[in-house]
Amino acid sequence: MKSFSYEQQRSSEGRNAPCKGCDSQYDIHISEAKMARLVEIASRSRATVGDEEYERRLAICSACPDLHYGTTCRHCGCLVQVRAKLAESTCPYPYASQWA
Repeated sequence: MKSFSYEQQRSSEGRNAPCKGCDSQYDIHISEAKMARLVEIASRSRATVGDEEYERRLAICSACPDLHYGTTCRHCGCLVQVRAKLAESTCPYPYASQWA
């Protein structure tokens, strides 16, 4: 019996292997409860923005064509709800932050 490493398997699948976003076997959507928990965990030891600024940032992200699945930024791969809550975060939009 021949065994394959993960790297060998991926290379044999080539570029035709579906990504997690395209493959129905993966659940890429995050429930509101889980997202709230992730935001709470991420903001425990970091400075956060107030509710008004948080909502402003989320509104900008929601209107961005590069927001995937309502949660994920195409430019950096972050969960925008987490990123928007953290005070030191900036919008990763190329060339200029949309949160400015």
